[in-house]
Amino acid sequence: MNPVERLKNDLFGLGLKDAAGALDQVLDSAAKAKLPYADFLADLLARELTVRRERYLKARTRLAHLPFQKRLEDFDFSYQPSLDEGQIQELATLNFAGQAQNVILLGPPGVGKTHIAVALGLKGVENGMGVYFVTAQALIEDLRQAHAENRLERRLRVYLAPKILIVDEVGYLPFDTLGATMLFQLVSARYERGSVILTSNKGFAQWGEVFPDPIIATAILDRLLHHSHVINIRGDSYRLKDKRRAGYITSPFGQKDRTAAQ
Repeated sequence: MNPVERLKNDLFGLGLKDAAGALDQVLDSAAKAKLPYADFLADLLARELTVRRERYLKARTRLAHLPFQKRLEDFDFSYQPSLDEGQIQELATLNFAGQAQNVILLGPPGVGKTHIAVALGLKGVENGMGVYFVTAQALIEDLRQAHAENRLERRLRVYLAPKILIVDEVGYLPFDTLGATMLFQLVSARYERGSVILTSNKGFAQWGEVFPDPIIATAILDRLLHHSHVINIRGDSYRLKDKRRAGYITSPFGQKDRTAAQ
């Protein structure tokens, strides 16, 4: 067995399968560039580490149940001038997650709330944090079923474990008493232990329409807002921005989109 084959076998034996697969290519590049042995080894191990990190991020992203992968770099801040881009970029440092603070994104449908929430979730995944995404409706239905099967406490652990829990679309459908109580139980259990990123199409003054009991609504808000960053997005639908800019759609108030009117 020649030295290269022996080295490949040794790399496989150490579990460095990607380095073994790249060995011939790295050897060839090192020979052509006349690299020192240390540089050759550094390049070989870098290949292994790069592939491992990509595999790790792919697995953690899948476990996060994110509905899509969009980043802050993909967000058109010029279309939503009500947003403070600096504040969003500060949130992207994830200091809020390190301090178990919450992020509340409010605004009408289509203004980019979920995009920002997912982008922050991806940042968390990339930084080794546990992240989990769920819509409010799916969350309550899941907990309701667990409650009916006497396994609510065990199921709650799924939503207590991640460093960042994203709860999307609070307010699109009203909660009944049981659903509101279970949400309160979850928010209380995560209070000062983990971060919640929550999106809602309802302002806080309208939460009385969402929850059957104003006392529960107040108790949930009390815990969510105590350590929180509230982002209120006021603007037209981000999804329809291209059609608005082309002048095909007017704003809900009958005024031409500011960009299309220019």
